[in-house]
Amino acid sequence: MADLTDLAQLWADHDALHVHGVTVDLLSEGPRPEVEHDGDGAVIHLRAEAAGTAVLRLDVPLGDAVGYWHPAVGWDRHLVADWASRWRAVGLVDSAPLGCLYDATGAAVLAFASDRIAATTRIRFGVAEPLARFGVWLAMDLLPGEECRIRVQAPGQPFADAMQSLAGWLPDGAALPSPDSARTPAYSSWYSLHRDVDAARIEAEAELAAEVGCGVLLLDDGWQRGAQGAGYSGSGDWTPDPVKFPDFAAHVKTVQSLGLRYLAWIAPLVLGERTAAWGAMRDFAPYAVPRLSCRVLDPRHDEVRRFVIDSCVDLVRRHGLDGLKIDFLDFAMVYADEEGDRVGADVGLAMHGLLTELRDRLRELRGDDLLIEFRQPYTGPGMLGFGNLLRAGDCPADATANRVRTLDIRASTTAGSVHSDMLMWDPGACVEAAARQLHSALYATPQISVALAEQSAEHRAMTAFWLRFWREHRDVLTRGEIRAGRPDQLYDTVTASAGERAVITFYAEDCLARFALDGLTEVAVVNSTAAGHVALDVGGPAVEVRLDSWDACGRPAGSDVRTLGPGLHPIPVPPSGLCVLRPVSPEAAPH
Repeated sequence: MADLTDLAQLWADHDALHVHGVTVDLLSEGPRPEVEHDGDGAVIHLRAEAAGTAVLRLDVPLGDAVGYWHPAVGWDRHLVADWASRWRAVGLVDSAPLGCLYDATGAAVLAFASDRIAATTRIRFGVAEPLARFGVWLAMDLLPGEECRIRVQAPGQPFADAMQSLAGWLPDGAALPSPDSARTPAYSSWYSLHRDVDAARIEAEAELAAEVGCGVLLLDDGWQRGAQGAGYSGSGDWTPDPVKFPDFAAHVKTVQSLGLRYLAWIAPLVLGERTAAWGAMRDFAPYAVPRLSCRVLDPRHDEVRRFVIDSCVDLVRRHGLDGLKIDFLDFAMVYADEEGDRVGADVGLAMHGLLTELRDRLRELRGDDLLIEFRQPYTGPGMLGFGNLLRAGDCPADATANRVRTLDIRASTTAGSVHSDMLMWDPGACVEAAARQLHSALYATPQISVALAEQSAEHRAMTAFWLRFWREHRDVLTRGEIRAGRPDQLYDTVTASAGERAVITFYAEDCLARFALDGLTEVAVVNSTAAGHVALDVGGPAVEVRLDSWDACGRPAGSDVRTLGPGLHPIPVPPSGLCVLRPVSPEAAPH
């Protein structure tokens, strides 16, 4: 087998295959992979004859490559050198084994996915300077007779199309049903109240949340006994604090009577020493997280899986919850590379078994209406069978990060509902700045996390206006065809279209959005910048359109009728405002 630290061996030539311009080389012992071709790609079948680590390299000439994307890419969207890269373990609860090298037009150069989405795969990638090639290495521990399939997409497709095709090919094990409530704006207590929660405050916020258009409430950390103190030293018992919530079930019913679904936060793999569970479970939690004052339960133990499942199911059953916000599942990956694998099981497979039983038991209670939230980095294709609210990782008040992370999740998922991180803003900020936080979540399901009782009337009007706009365009925004450009350019203009409607959002000044009015009855243009106009590059025949504009709070800001022919057109839109374009017949134009 190749030395996984020796670049010369990792780039060594063996009996390579060539698939859609991609060189495929098995660097370890074993039979030569077989290739099955289809219309727009090919599937590589890798089969192990003996137990061991199979190492496969995929590589292509650099050509016009400008960036490499994968589900855990974060901000590092550049072309890393192979010597600066490192092996990373990915699996069910941390990213996924898929990626895309793309060129300056945003088209895929090397797009691949492995069907090994539960068990752990180690991945490395980078540019070889002497060869001017980009390589991706996959290392997998396989059992005798075990097979892994890797699909390589034909090059030339737009990045988003290539990734959607790959995501659709991956097995999802029957996605968890996604009820309408999964695509309903939500209110979260975390940024607004942190742990300073109680029944009265949550019920007051819930009433205001329902008024501005939310349909789900997520009670975050702080509801449980032992939530006081440093980090998560009091986490592990998962019973309501009797002072804050003397009758938690009755409180849940009160919130539900407002028309809101109710989810509660739980971090079932976290164990703190100030808990009753500590004595029984600490031997199954060897890994410590000092900065959070807790340990991480190892899900490869039967005792841990039983404890986690019972904790979650008991919480939903006892208190009438509609579902759970399940946090820190990615912590399980600390056991992915444990030397000697002392418990004899892959952590990804252990989590798959845990989540399968948890899902089945919760569905016995809530059926197809069950709501389960997961957040990055455990929002990959393998998690679609267990969660239906897939949320961006924490990025308080960072509108750019929220936009990029939600669109990243959309790139590799085909089911469920992508949710934004909780939206917060300075209550003293101008309303245009606050509106840009909501704009960042337009192509996902927005979660609001500001103390609504403390918001000004103008901020509350702005929130209601943009949530109303989102609900009216929900199917276009969340299920339409997305064009968002290159990942390394952070999706600075985004277009979603479905049927006869489209929404275009400008997230940076001095950008162009290209589209044709043919067949469209409405184009909503959102200006998420501080400028007073945007630029449209119109294709197709000239069309007379009516332009209606609103400011950030939804107040009318003017109407006009003009002809948009092929070419560049500046369109006045108030900062953080909206302009809707609708074709008009000649007789409808003002004289």
